[in-house]
Amino acid sequence: MEYTHLGRSGLTVSRLCLGTMNFGPQTSEPDSHSIMDSAHDNGINFFDTANVYGGELGRGITEEIVGRWIATGGGRREKTVLATKVYGNMTDYPNESKLSALNIRRALDASLKRLQTDYVDLYQFHHVDRDTPWDEIWQAIDVAITQGKILYAGSSNFAGWHIATAQEAARKRNSVGLVSEQSLYNLLTRDLELEVIPSAQANGLGIIPWSPLQGGLLGGVIRKQNEGKRRVNEQATAALEKYRDQLEQYEAFADELGHEPGDLALAWLLHQPAVTAPIVGPRTQEQLDSAVRATTVTLDAAALARLDEIFPGKKPAPENYAW
Repeated sequence: MEYTHLGRSGLTVSRLCLGTMNFGPQTSEPDSHSIMDSAHDNGINFFDTANVYGGELGRGITEEIVGRWIATGGGRREKTVLATKVYGNMTDYPNESKLSALNIRRALDASLKRLQTDYVDLYQFHHVDRDTPWDEIWQAIDVAITQGKILYAGSSNFAGWHIATAQEAARKRNSVGLVSEQSLYNLLTRDLELEVIPSAQANGLGIIPWSPLQGGLLGGVIRKQNEGKRRVNEQATAALEKYRDQLEQYEAFADELGHEPGDLALAWLLHQPAVTAPIVGPRTQEQLDSAVRATTVTLDAAALARLDEIFPGKKPAPENYAW
C-alpha cells in the first residue's frame, strides 16, 4: 500500500480510504469487523464514517459498529486515521443538525461515545451550511481542537467558492482550516474539475472521492448483466441506457488492458491531481480485495488519454466555457 499526506497536512494516510456506509444496513457486524481487520492487513489505515450512517437500522448504528471494533483493542484505534462527519439530522429536535456551534459540540460528543474513542483524526462537514457564519463554525472547531477531541477539519460536497470562503475565514483566525474535501468524483462525473479541484489545490486540500464506481456503473455492469450476475433496478437501468455506448467502450478497453473495470476506475482516480484516496465501501471481502488490487495498476499517458476520449473531462473554469 502506498501512503501520502492528506492535503497540506502532515497526516499520513493510505491511498485508499475504507468507507463504512454499508456496515449495518448491508453488511453484518461480524463481517464488518472482518473487513476492517482485512483493511489493516492490506495497509489501509484511513477509515471514513458519518454520524448519520445506519440506514433502516437507525442513524448512528454504523459508528457504533466501528466503535465496538475499536473497543476490541489490539492497536486498532492507534493504527487507524479515523474520519467522521457532522451535518445531517440525527433527530427531529431543533439544533440537532447542520453546523451551529451547539450542534457541532453535541454531535461530536455523541460520535465519540458511539466510536468509543476520545478523539477523531478528521472531522468533516457533511454539507455546506448556508445559515451559519464561518466565524461560528471555526470557533467551535478551534474549541474542539483545543480540547483534543479532533485533530483536523475537512469538508464534503462543497463548491469551490465554499472552500475558498472557509479557508479565508480560517486564516483570519490563524486556524489551519480545511485539509480535505470529500466529493462525488469518478470517470462519469467529472464536474469537480471545473472549480473544486482547482480550489482544493490552491488552498491545500486533498480530494477524497466518494462513489468512485458511480454506483457500480464503472464496475463492469454490462458484462455482469449479460452473465446474469447482476440485476439492475429501474433507476440504474435509466443511467445504464444513458451511458451504454461509453460503458461498452470502457469495458472493452479494460479488457484490452487486462484489468477489471472497477480496478481501472479506481486506478484512474489515483492518477488524478489533488486526489488523496478514493473511498471504497465494500459490502464483502471480495469487493475489498478488488479495491486493493487497483492500487497496483499503473496507467500510461496513452491509457489516460483514451479514458479521456471515452469520458471527456472538464477544463478548469473559466476556460471550460470561455476563452
